[in-house]
Amino acid sequence: MNKQDKTKVREILDAVKSAGRQSLTAPEGKQVCDAYGIAVPQEGLAKSSKEASNLASTMGFPVVMKIVSPDILHKTEAGGVIVGVKNAGEAADAYETIIANAKTYNPDANVVGVQVQQMLKGGQEVIIGAVTDGSFGKLVAFGLGGVLVEVLKDITFRMAPASKEDAYSMLDGIQAAEMLKGVRGSEPVDREALANLIVRVSELVSDFPEISELDLNPVFATKDGAIAADVRIVVDFEQKAPRYRPAEDQVLASMQRIMQPKSIAVIGASSEDGKIGNSVMKNLINGGYKGNIYPINPKADNILGYKAYKSVKDVSDDIDTAVFAVPAKLVAPALIECGEKRIAGAVLIPSGFAESGEPEMQEELVKIGREYKIRLMGPNIYGFYYTPANLCATFCTAYDVKGSTALSSQSGGIGMAIIGFSRSAKMGVSAIVGLGNKSDIDEDDLLIFFEQDDNTKVIAQHCEDLKDGRAYAEVARRVSKKKPVIVLKAGRTSAGAKAASSHTGALAGNDKIYEDVFKQCGVIRARSLRELLEFARGVPVLPTPKGENVVIITGAGGSGVLLSDSCVDNKLSLMAMPEDLDAAFRKFIPPFGAAGNPVDITGGEPPSTYKNTVLLGLQDDRIHSLILGYWHTIITPPMVFAKIIVEARDEMRAKGIEKPIVASLAGDVQVEEAAQYLYEHGIPAYAYSTELPVQVLGAKYQWARGAGLI
Repeated sequence: MNKQDKTKVREILDAVKSAGRQSLTAPEGKQVCDAYGIAVPQEGLAKSSKEASNLASTMGFPVVMKIVSPDILHKTEAGGVIVGVKNAGEAADAYETIIANAKTYNPDANVVGVQVQQMLKGGQEVIIGAVTDGSFGKLVAFGLGGVLVEVLKDITFRMAPASKEDAYSMLDGIQAAEMLKGVRGSEPVDREALANLIVRVSELVSDFPEISELDLNPVFATKDGAIAADVRIVVDFEQKAPRYRPAEDQVLASMQRIMQPKSIAVIGASSEDGKIGNSVMKNLINGGYKGNIYPINPKADNILGYKAYKSVKDVSDDIDTAVFAVPAKLVAPALIECGEKRIAGAVLIPSGFAESGEPEMQEELVKIGREYKIRLMGPNIYGFYYTPANLCATFCTAYDVKGSTALSSQSGGIGMAIIGFSRSAKMGVSAIVGLGNKSDIDEDDLLIFFEQDDNTKVIAQHCEDLKDGRAYAEVARRVSKKKPVIVLKAGRTSAGAKAASSHTGALAGNDKIYEDVFKQCGVIRARSLRELLEFARGVPVLPTPKGENVVIITGAGGSGVLLSDSCVDNKLSLMAMPEDLDAAFRKFIPPFGAAGNPVDITGGEPPSTYKNTVLLGLQDDRIHSLILGYWHTIITPPMVFAKIIVEARDEMRAKGIEKPIVASLAGDVQVEEAAQYLYEHGIPAYAYSTELPVQVLGAKYQWARGAGLI
């Protein structure tokens, strides 16, 4: 890969800035591309019809001729582009036509001349570009040219700078990826050349943040290389204020004091039932929190058996965390006292800030928090739970089922749904955290804490936006290698493009960026609240698969078909059954059953058939995961099926063999109890669904692939 000539690019950009322009001319764009090894055609700038004729003759026909003017960005619209110029005479005529059209289109335009460019022929048209996103910063984009990108929005994004691995994943990440590999007799494109272009563009916009938009459109990709026929670069020299971001060691130190406090103050504590300050006190006490609790209320001497204080400053001991249960207007002065007391975190339950049209009040809290180095959780939240410390710092119902899943939500209503589902499904959690308005603490702060928290094995988060998407992605990329990170991003419909003038920018729908950056960082994306909760429950239960081969064993052919469809939907690989293994399965199933994959044992088989086929699937090293489809019959009742599957799993586990198993149960209401039994014994199982068990298995696979484990 060519060494970048950063000095040359800097000279060009400085000249553009001095001229007060917001875009580069085509010749300047070519020079920038040359400096970064981005292949572009031969070209030259003509300032007369004679120069145009000579240039075209030198580089060889046919040529393309285009107006060069900083005041005419959309050249075709202005009649400033003529393609297929075949000889010197046509070149001279084309020059005069383009100049005349430009003067008609914009009489005041500063016309630099006409660009004469080698005309590219053949190959697959693609688009490579870059945009600047408000949350994720610099992004590089790739898609096929023409109708596929303009109408179908078939484009994919990655954060810049992108690695070669990222670039190859982009080539495979569009819907029309097969077209790059050659279809209907066409030749495959040079994937390495395309990947190199993507990487170079991503490096260019990362090295020069003032490049706000860049389009290479079209790029002609052939079996021998990839060349950008047209370059468009838009700049923004306005300096953006850097986002406030404490160092990670500071974040971790504060989050440890907040989530694992040795002492906690309740500001606005109350003895009166129905008050938030009363509920918080009761939850702390009844939840079994063993640390010191300090109720703060200037009008009380004692609250629920605990000595009350007029201010946190009156408490002689250190305080780690303060939970606020006072009206919004009283939060700021109490927060200053917390700062003077050197309290690490403020859990701001009150509403009445930015969400209610009072952003100034919230900004005041942020200013106080930064001045005193207090981290703020909220405002407008339900609080949080941290079960290893028996800590219920919330006004919601207490929760005490301990486990290894940490969940967070931006919405209070979603938070209550998490609590309800967790209790109903008997899903143990390590933490449930409300983030609300996210004035300060957000999802990446939680990731930093949960990354090192030995009590947490999986992290599931609901968010409506990411305050600093790039900071989140950088942390998530690291954490997801160690622990599954599952995200439900609300607002999946496209918010449209900020940069509508850019081909790439116009396609940068907000949700598509989230989708692709999550993929780049190994984050598992849930599409619904139910998926978030089921993934949070099931992913930590399943062992990590050792390979991609999945086998379906079912007692009902219809379930087998639906389970197969779900495998395709969730990017799971149904194993092509080897002949010897096919023969081994056939020993256990009736002649009218079907081996292959799915293995259909039919509905009339006794429990031993289920057990023997499952044992075979677990024993064979070529099979890496099992999906079971159960059909309710008199011969093998639901609970009998559930118990023999657990027995088979336990027999193999005793021999050191463990593989992911999920189950779909079809039948009358008794299958509900059987599914619950299976889940309680480490086998994610669902009554009446062929989709959910496969989705959970698919999520486990997605994490394992992203973490490099398979």
